[in-house]
Amino acid sequence: MEYFQTKVINHYQVGKGIFVMELVANGSRCRAGQFFMLKTADASRPLMRPISIYQATDNSVSFMYRISGQGTEELSHLKNNDTIFILGPLGNGFPCEKVSGRIALIGGGIGIAPLWFTAETLLKNTENEVDVYLGYRDELFALDHFVILDTDFFIATEYGDEGYHGLITDLFEPDHYDAVFACGPEPMMKAVFTMCKEVRTPLWISAERRMACGVGACLGCAFPTLNGVKRVCKDGPVFADKELCWES
Repeated sequence: MEYFQTKVINHYQVGKGIFVMELVANGSRCRAGQFFMLKTADASRPLMRPISIYQATDNSVSFMYRISGQGTEELSHLKNNDTIFILGPLGNGFPCEKVSGRIALIGGGIGIAPLWFTAETLLKNTENEVDVYLGYRDELFALDHFVILDTDFFIATEYGDEGYHGLITDLFEPDHYDAVFACGPEPMMKAVFTMCKEVRTPLWISAERRMACGVGACLGCAFPTLNGVKRVCKDGPVFADKELCWES
């Protein structure tokens, strides 16, 4: 983990209110499922915003985010070569090295963001087979990025015209997989949890909570588990199914 000033390499819109921002990585070694805290160089805006890693190389790290408030609105105005401050990488990430075989990645809405890097990481093991499930409300976004990966895709839109019309969980059959990673709206992840539990397919979910510090100091991202209340930023954001206290 490191707090440092860096530069915007590329910043572009991929959907309505959804952007991808690529930054100089400063040698950061990232794991799939981790996140950074980001803020503009405006000293009058001290609070940082947590954003999961979308793509990462030795030289750069990219973030996909949706404008959801003043902080992300300000981020959206950054241009190439602008200065930005970031803290990270943070969190535990998905246990890509602990799973093998046929693996499903399920994302809903902006929760699809960490799945690209996760899929790329899993595919470094040539014995893995990865299927990606992407659920959208209406408009598709970033699909052109995902199709370059060597995976099978399942697309669903609740109110759009493309892909399956309905919920992405309608297409998911957990008994076909050796492991499942999920990120997205909590109702979607709870449905995946119930489905996986019924057939005993191991599941890891990436929880989302409001964060102020990103390092476990403010206790603002409390997440109840079977082992007590955990901090999403410090103890997560990824939790195994055996830790979840969701009713099935």
